[in-house]
Amino acid sequence: MSLLVLLFAGALLVFGSALWWLHKPLPLQLPANSQVLDLEIEPGTPARGVADAVVASGVQMPAGLLHAWFRLSGQARQIKAGSYEIVPGTTPRKLLSMLVRGEEALKSVTLVEGWTFAQVRGALQKAEQLTPDTQGLGPEAIMAKLGKPGVHPEGRFFPDTYTYAKGSSDLSVFKRAARAMDRRLDAAWAQRNADTPLQTPEQALVLASIVEKETGKPSDRAQIGGVFTNRLRLGMLLQTDPSVIYGLGAQFDGNLRKQDLQLDTPYNTYTRAGLPPTPIAMPGKAALLAAVQPARTKALYFVARGDGSSHFSANLDEHNRAVNKYIRGQ
Repeated sequence: MSLLVLLFAGALLVFGSALWWLHKPLPLQLPANSQVLDLEIEPGTPARGVADAVVASGVQMPAGLLHAWFRLSGQARQIKAGSYEIVPGTTPRKLLSMLVRGEEALKSVTLVEGWTFAQVRGALQKAEQLTPDTQGLGPEAIMAKLGKPGVHPEGRFFPDTYTYAKGSSDLSVFKRAARAMDRRLDAAWAQRNADTPLQTPEQALVLASIVEKETGKPSDRAQIGGVFTNRLRLGMLLQTDPSVIYGLGAQFDGNLRKQDLQLDTPYNTYTRAGLPPTPIAMPGKAALLAAVQPARTKALYFVARGDGSSHFSANLDEHNRAVNKYIRGQ
């Protein structure tokens, strides 16, 4: 009887020790200037290899002990490959749960409304731990890899914050942003006003990019969309400075001059009627809707007040007075 008691007590002790160990924070040897350990699990790595990788990352514990835990849990074959971060306070139980759930360490990059394709590329090149697979590729080659050969890249990516696993390809972010824009554009086009002068979703994307660049105050977007819609309907020149600036490219030094407005380029809406040939920036959801559902307005002109908002005018005389007031200070 005493032997059974001893065996039972021993079993309880072993069980209690195991339970205590599973909930005890792992001892970590953190690298200088970092509060996390980076753990990479390659596809096809067996449970023993995972345990070795955990120890190699800086967890100060016998790999055999971790391997035994993985196997005894019954979840060793469910561990997923990926990039992980082990933070102070992580227990063996939390570690296995993270690996089984595939809770990879994610980074993020934000693409801002109104950015150009060049700015998007710059942001992805600087994004933390994003593999630059498109480095050295021209815009045409990038669009071809995205399944859009011959499509101009400007405005084709939706501005948003995109998360990614460490080591992901920048091409994967490009693909997600391109698909997001396709979905947003399709959704906006399906909601277009019946009397819109726009004939295709592509034209809506171009107009939305102009609205995005012209808008200083979000509440003005629909009104600005209304002005350009009215001009398109009447066959008036759009006369939008952001399009002219885009056409100038590297020649633009930050100061738009009269001679710039007279220099004919495909994007000069002072010299050429209708919409420019491509978008000039990335429009957001609100700008897309402002292009296809503009405000019902008689305004044909607008001028910046200097506080981010715009003054809208239905005729040239009113517009000139507004220009004198807000631009010339007269």
